[in-house]
Amino acid sequence: MSALNQALRAALARRQPLLAKLHAQGTDCYRLFHGSQEGAAGLTIDRYGPQLLVQSFHQPLAREPLLELLALCQAELGLELLPVYNDRSQPHSRIDRRDPVYSPEPAALDELIGHEWGVNYRVRARHAGQDPLLFLDLRNARGWMMRHSAGQSVLNLFAYTCGVGLCAAAGGARRVVNLDFAEGNLAVGRENAALNPQLPAMQFVQSDYFPAIRQLAGLPIAQRRGQRLPPYPRLAEERFDRVFLDPPAWARSAFGTVDLLRDYQSLLKPALLATAEHGILVCCNNLARVEMAEWREQVLRCAAKIGRPVREVEVLAPAADFPSFDGKPPLKTLILHL
Repeated sequence: MSALNQALRAALARRQPLLAKLHAQGTDCYRLFHGSQEGAAGLTIDRYGPQLLVQSFHQPLAREPLLELLALCQAELGLELLPVYNDRSQPHSRIDRRDPVYSPEPAALDELIGHEWGVNYRVRARHAGQDPLLFLDLRNARGWMMRHSAGQSVLNLFAYTCGVGLCAAAGGARRVVNLDFAEGNLAVGRENAALNPQLPAMQFVQSDYFPAIRQLAGLPIAQRRGQRLPPYPRLAEERFDRVFLDPPAWARSAFGTVDLLRDYQSLLKPALLATAEHGILVCCNNLARVEMAEWREQVLRCAAKIGRPVREVEVLAPAADFPSFDGKPPLKTLILHL
């Protein structure tokens, strides 16, 4: 038995209690193998509903090991899933498609549906972007929003495909606003909403983060000398009962720079000001090199400095399918009670 095969067997055995729990709660989207922590750095295996997605990030996976992994996962789950392999060690998930094993069946690339917390999501193994349409490590955070949004107004920042907003709506939120710069992301969010017609309608706002959040927070929009700002949607000042902040590691626009390592405060400050009195701000940092203790102190200091001190802070860890044996998961989530 190869070392990779052995590592996968151990990972699947560790997940048995979790998988039983997830299936019982209406979830069929989860990570089966988290290679960086479970013995094969740069390799992940995820289930997205009827789909089994294998991805390699450091080097391509050879034919025989790939076939072994696929067979082992399907046998352990007792399911016939549609396999897709994406080698992301090269740009744009390019792989050697001369061997048919690397080419998924057409059905695997159809418009498929996965489920989490009983909510329906669009899943596509290959699309215009690089990342899957649902980030699985945020499952616990989406579940928290579902449990704590009844009757609340919710602002979902850097919404991507709007999973957090969808869970808030499923949890009984009275109003949900999803904000993202990319119309393509919001288009998938609208698809997700259409897959759940029983839920109340959500609002979708396409905008750069900085002008949108500063308007909502009642702050001026800074303009660099000699430069005209691009057009942006006008928004009224507003406070939300629940705010969710999950920015990318780094991005730059004419309005400002997103930098989780050097300047989280510029993202956090207006989000705090857009949170209602006695509201809750859930903030994330997915940069592995950032230590939780240092980031937590930064966040609390920023809140106190702008007059929004935190009454209570909770740490929300990723689920067990994203193990971190050193206790330092890349995704860090703080729940701030203001």
